[in-house]
Amino acid sequence: MNIFRLAGDMTHLASVLVLLLKIHTIKSCAGVSLKTQELYAIVFVTRYLDLFTDYISLYNTLMKIIFLGSSISIVWYMKHHKVVRRSYNKDQDTFRHYSLMLPCLFLALIANEKFSFKEVMWAFSLYLEAVAILPQLVLLQRTRNIDNLTGQYVFLLGAYRAFYILNWIYRFFTEPHYVHWIIWISGLVQTLLYADFFYYYFQSWKNNVKLELPA
Repeated sequence: MNIFRLAGDMTHLASVLVLLLKIHTIKSCAGVSLKTQELYAIVFVTRYLDLFTDYISLYNTLMKIIFLGSSISIVWYMKHHKVVRRSYNKDQDTFRHYSLMLPCLFLALIANEKFSFKEVMWAFSLYLEAVAILPQLVLLQRTRNIDNLTGQYVFLLGAYRAFYILNWIYRFFTEPHYVHWIIWISGLVQTLLYADFFYYYFQSWKNNVKLELPA
């Protein structure tokens, strides 16, 4: 554990809390992509198959439970809560998200650290997480009118991955033989997908205007 890893985890946790705050307090999921949330639920289910078999630390176990539980609950709220589901932008959230899964699975089968069920699923979760934000970014471009909580949620998600890249750089120079190409490349791709959003986010903050993405 180092300061960059901790900052990444806390930023990731903050993004989840912001989204849950919006759903529970405002009873709205307007501007939030159900497609992205479904992909994140699949990411955490496939990544944390070792939840009840491999114990690392209390902190690690709590983070797994929080991210797994929150991702599933968000999907449930958006699909089944009688008030929240009414605000879902179904007509605009049309990205064919399941089309992302097959290439990620194929890549996981040929590029993994060990050819076993858990390791392939772990690699699959990394590849899928790298592109899971795409439906959300497409939805934001279509709706254009982005509320503060949704904008903060996406920003925090991108910041979490940026902190993790700093964590990897730090560990590369401080830990011998620390090389994880699968994690690094998928994380870099994920961060680059946020570049356009970050630009317009900082522009809106700098000019004190409402965040809008170009169509």
